[in-house]
Amino acid sequence: MATLLHLDSAVSPQGSASRDVTAAFVQGWREQHPQGEVVYRDLAAAPLPHLTIAAVAAGAENALRAELAAELAAADAVLIGAPMYNFTIPSTLKAWLDHVIINGHNAGEDSPIKGRPFTVVASRGGSYATGTPREDFEFVQNYLEKVLNGMFGVEVDFIVPELTLAHTVPAMADLIPLAEASRAKAREEAAQKAKALAARLVA
Repeated sequence: MATLLHLDSAVSPQGSASRDVTAAFVQGWREQHPQGEVVYRDLAAAPLPHLTIAAVAAGAENALRAELAAELAAADAVLIGAPMYNFTIPSTLKAWLDHVIINGHNAGEDSPIKGRPFTVVASRGGSYATGTPREDFEFVQNYLEKVLNGMFGVEVDFIVPELTLAHTVPAMADLIPLAEASRAKAREEAAQKAKALAARLVA
């Protein structure tokens, strides 16, 4: 039996592209591996406190950090919903990272979760793809790739639904068909990747 740790961080529980796509991933995971476990944290509904100097000093002896690290260690795969807010990740997700990355315990060259598969749904209101005018404003994929791979040595895969503001920003109205196609593609990609990952982990 495999365990999936699922984190959502989008502020809105309704209409969120990242939540929609992570839900498609979880559905695909459950269809492929109904005996598997899904551990869920909604970081927006139940935000973690900012890291304090006392928590830093305590490391894995801090109760909350130990709980989060144990939850991560027990997961065979991790799914993260990471919408772009002001060109980067939500502060609630940053707080989770600050707590769960514990040097000398689970971070570094000998990380016990090295090679673990992480799937990140990195939704964004516009497009920040290579070659677009705002390419150099992309601090979600770049940051998460560096921090997750650099601190844990994990395998990071991204699913990127774009143009999510097309339905609400009048100047983007012409992009609504592209936005809908992007979300549909992301949902399908998420379901397929979840099934393939679950099959791989239980093989």
